[in-house]
Amino acid sequence: MSGIDDQIALFDLDPEPEKPLNGSAAPEDTATEAPPPPAKDDLQSADADTAPPDPVDVADIDEAEKPATEVRPWESLPVTEDADGHAIIVTAAATYTPSGVRLTGPVDSIEKLDKLLHWAALTPHGLTAQVWFVGIDSCSQLGWSIDPGSEDDVDDLEQLRQRAATELTQTITASLPPLIAAGWELRGDPGYVIHLIRKVGKATQMVDLVLEPYVWTYWNKDFGWGNRVGDMGILGNPAAGTYLPDDDLPAARELGRRLAWSVKHLDTLPGPTPARTGAAVLDKIRRERLRTGKGIVVTAGGPIPPIDGAPRGDFEPAAGWSRIPDADDLEGATALVTIDQRAAYLASAGMLSFGYGRVRNLLGVDAAAAATSDKPPFGIWRVTLPAAGQYALPEKLPLPHPAMLDDQPVQTWITTISLDGLCAPIADGGMGLDVDDLDITEAWVYEEQGRALDKWAKVLREARAVAAETGDAAMKRFLGACYKGYVGRMVNPDMWTATRMQHHHQPLWRAAIMAHCRWRGRRVAMRIARETGRWPIRTMTDSWVYLVGEGQTLADDSDALGKMVLEKHVELTDEMLLAFAEAETTHEVRLAIAAAHGADHDEEQ
Repeated sequence: MSGIDDQIALFDLDPEPEKPLNGSAAPEDTATEAPPPPAKDDLQSADADTAPPDPVDVADIDEAEKPATEVRPWESLPVTEDADGHAIIVTAAATYTPSGVRLTGPVDSIEKLDKLLHWAALTPHGLTAQVWFVGIDSCSQLGWSIDPGSEDDVDDLEQLRQRAATELTQTITASLPPLIAAGWELRGDPGYVIHLIRKVGKATQMVDLVLEPYVWTYWNKDFGWGNRVGDMGILGNPAAGTYLPDDDLPAARELGRRLAWSVKHLDTLPGPTPARTGAAVLDKIRRERLRTGKGIVVTAGGPIPPIDGAPRGDFEPAAGWSRIPDADDLEGATALVTIDQRAAYLASAGMLSFGYGRVRNLLGVDAAAAATSDKPPFGIWRVTLPAAGQYALPEKLPLPHPAMLDDQPVQTWITTISLDGLCAPIADGGMGLDVDDLDITEAWVYEEQGRALDKWAKVLREARAVAAETGDAAMKRFLGACYKGYVGRMVNPDMWTATRMQHHHQPLWRAAIMAHCRWRGRRVAMRIARETGRWPIRTMTDSWVYLVGEGQTLADDSDALGKMVLEKHVELTDEMLLAFAEAETTHEVRLAIAAAHGADHDEEQ
């Protein structure tokens, strides 16, 4: 930008702005007059939070601008101005605030993109300010167009994704010299998110360009792959019907609503992945606690201590088990049901006390003494799990711990949560052991512990309640992906390499959450058995599959998180019953369950 005249002209667009996305008249100066150049104090770092500009009254989308196809339910929900000043949405035809006010015409050159970024002076909110490009044409106008080939050309869709990601990076990089010449710098390699930073005196301006058409080129377990498309963060899930509408204008409006929803209910812009959004929510809380000096502030990661014999894979693996039904299971069975803990990870994260800070290594009698205290500290314990066969455990439940064997003892490491679970009564899903039965030889325990995620869980829980009460399927799924993704990524240090992000590396927190969900499920299974005489035939993570009789209800009445809800219900046919009766292996049981669900998929809740 050469000066104020360039800013006023902006793109040298039509002097009369088009009607904004929501149908209300735009301010007269929307397209012809821009704000003055931002002062240095107005340019904040990515961790700062500033208030959005004064809101503009916005009406509902004009009837003539609504898509001809049936409007999805969540598109009728109101768009607010909470994200205005922090994000912009770009379509091939125009740019808009998230609330729907039209700002400029097409951004069809890198020079115009630079002018837009300078003129808008977007400020962060929880995360870096964002410019979202919606629709393939909005990207093509800037030369960001790729042709990675067809799915038919590759044996694995992952090959196609990698090819597309590489080509996208090369294409974007080749287009950016004018932006670099204008003072912007790239942070990392560009992809479906382009991280830009610019120094203005002593201040720093940061902005992320997010290319909606190319979100599929980025992969980690937040998004899912393996010949399917999973939750794409704030953009939704194509398989679940919550992705943005196909047409640019309705898509821009719906994205604007979701951005505003995130700022209003999570107090942050959404991250490039659900896990990053979950981390941003926690970082907002952390910064507030640093300012006020109140509440737990975790300043460092908690990697797994240097131990021998560490479990392979998850430190506390989720339950995965099935069994062959017997005559008692099949007698009177009329339905196949799956019950699932409501927001299981979120429930456990909010109620558990986690260790942080300094960790101590205890050996021999010191470790055993710590385990026998009234409240054992948060940590991990080297134990010998006894052979399960010598105990009177329920035959129709999985063994109390996934590492346990029926016929021989197993030495392994467990969390404090599993230590408590193994010592709990059998009637409560435990094993009824004394600490001495576990032959504890070593421990790593934290000197400090507390409910470090209680406020985080509260924010997400309240936002989830809003989404559920308003029937907002897109945001409810998004929140689920946020807390599941964040808990899942706690274990991976590569996700949190930046100094200011390392406190998110907490593999033992994840292990404790996984263990807590597993033990809670066992406790519920024991209660169901006492009340109904029914036992599960399969469990996976936090869900349990049962054969039930007429009128038998296994789900909890409570709406609280962690309680069991009905996930699937299938009325059994004679053919389905026969499949269960003839099953001779647990593999055949799983096939019978899958076939029943496939035959009656419309019944899934």
